[in-house]
Amino acid sequence: MQITLSPSRGLPGQPETVLSVAGDGLTVDGTVYDLSAVPEGGLAIPEGTHPFIGPITREEGEIRCTLRVVLGDDAAPDQPQDPACWTLRVAAGPVAIPTSRIPSEADA
Repeated sequence: MQITLSPSRGLPGQPETVLSVAGDGLTVDGTVYDLSAVPEGGLAIPEGTHPFIGPITREEGEIRCTLRVVLGDDAAPDQPQDPACWTLRVAAGPVAIPTSRIPSEADA
C-alpha cells in the first residue's frame, strides 16, 4: 500500500495518529477501513467522516491513498516540506509516521 501523509499539528495533548496495514485493510486510530473493493485501475471516493484526502486508487495491485494525520506533542515545529518524505510504502504492520521530533532532555 502506498500512503501519502498530510500531517497537521494536533491540539496540546491530542494523541498522534496511529496507523497499520493488513492486506487491503488500513487501520487509522482503531477504525478499520476495508479498501478491498477498490478495483484495479479504478478509484473510490470516500463518503462521510474519514481521514482520506481525495480519491483512493489501485494501480498494479497497489492501493494508493492520502491521509490526514495528527502529529503528537513531541513533533518538531518544522517538518520536511518535500512530499516524498511523507509518501510511504507499507506491506503490512504498523506504520511509523516519519516525523522530526523535538529532542528530549535524555537525548541531550
